[in-house]
Amino acid sequence: MGMKEEVIELLKLVNDPEIMIDVWTLGLIYDLKVDQAKGDVLITMTFTTPACPYGEILVEEIKQKVQEVKGLKHLKIDVVFSPPWQPSDEVKAMLGMG
Repeated sequence: MGMKEEVIELLKLVNDPEIMIDVWTLGLIYDLKVDQAKGDVLITMTFTTPACPYGEILVEEIKQKVQEVKGLKHLKIDVVFSPPWQPSDEVKAMLGMG
């Protein structure tokens, strides 16, 4: 398993505390750049709302999980609110919004 796949598997273990669905499935991760040779991981993500009270906790939990990746030297997490998060049809169905 490559570093990118390992990061994705770890992101699937981090649940949004309000919705209890992982950040990967929710689509909160907008971009994931991995430079395996340098050991760099850049995550661009958002929250379900800009006023999400759990934002800091979510970022901290992601940091803790991703630190477990073998060969990781640098981790950067950018939080953006543009474009605003929109649940996919799959997530809407999971939330009973379908």
